[in-house]
Amino acid sequence: MFGPAPAKDAEFTAFVRSATPTLTRTAYLLTGDRETASDLVQEAFVRTYLAWRRVRPGEATAYARRVLVNLNIDRWRRRTPVPSDLPDRPDPGDAHVRVDDRDEVVRLLATLPPQQRRVIVLRYFNDLTEAAVADHLGISVGAVKSACSRGLATLRSQYAPIGGGER
Repeated sequence: MFGPAPAKDAEFTAFVRSATPTLTRTAYLLTGDRETASDLVQEAFVRTYLAWRRVRPGEATAYARRVLVNLNIDRWRRRTPVPSDLPDRPDPGDAHVRVDDRDEVVRLLATLPPQQRRVIVLRYFNDLTEAAVADHLGISVGAVKSACSRGLATLRSQYAPIGGGER
């Protein structure tokens, strides 16, 4: 038999309602694309549903987030190389041309290597500790610290010219 017993369906439905905003935001920050993010979230829910009997109470969101990150890693592995040239940055003096801050963050995150991007998203957008990020990604805490440091340095160097200097 696959999936949880019918009595658990209501519990899983409540979980989906509560976890959707967080998982969608995480997926969007990881992918930079709303459709891909939506697909990843749906697949994460499917896989979480199939394992619902094994998911510990109170850890369902963490379990689904781990599934989501792993699905994104798999997507990166299957993906064909994409040109790395991004659109020109908006003129910082022209308020009509500036992009929305959220879009700017997503675009900047897209410039990071996949590992650094995953670490930054989990650490700062999901507010996870370094140990929790290491556990989610199956890497050491030192690797999390290193990827985080390098990723933030890259983001700072790219953001300063957009913002017109240090903030």
